[in-house]
Amino acid sequence: MPQSDYLTALDQMKTNSGDSVKEVSYKQPVLLVFLRHFGCTFCREALKDLADRIEEINRLGAKLVLVHMSDMKTAEEYFGKYKLTGVANVMDPNCLYYQAFGLTKGTARQLFGLHSWIRGFQAGVIDGHGVGTKQLGDGFQMPGVFVLQQGKILNKFVHKMAGDRPAYVDLLAGCCKVKA
Repeated sequence: MPQSDYLTALDQMKTNSGDSVKEVSYKQPVLLVFLRHFGCTFCREALKDLADRIEEINRLGAKLVLVHMSDMKTAEEYFGKYKLTGVANVMDPNCLYYQAFGLTKGTARQLFGLHSWIRGFQAGVIDGHGVGTKQLGDGFQMPGVFVLQQGKILNKFVHKMAGDRPAYVDLLAGCCKVKA
């Protein structure tokens, strides 16, 4: 991805509270998570994973910022359901920020291949995140995770498959220290 693409996006990205994501990254590291659409089983699994790790993310001194394709009302409903009420988030219904950070549309294999079926059954049925029946955004958009500090990408996880499960806290290693 050309560096100028994500830098331009960072200049434009504002959270639901009006904060500039770039400016926040100068105050503290940002764990910027680009979600799949809320109708996706893997998106809901990611929200649960993040809720389970939010205290550790905060303890490391990082700020969680979620990027989604939905309207704010729908996003807040999902964040509330997964105990992420009040989390900083950025609305991107046209996936322009996704594209600027180099996140692509998924191929049939990435979205519907055997790995996705197996992981989808595990996450949706066994783990109880439900089976995606309703599309709330671009169903082909792939997710990703970026660690930002001082306007720069320090670490990233770009999903190879829709069902990949990032180690969110591990991505913060090297930039974040446990606050005393």
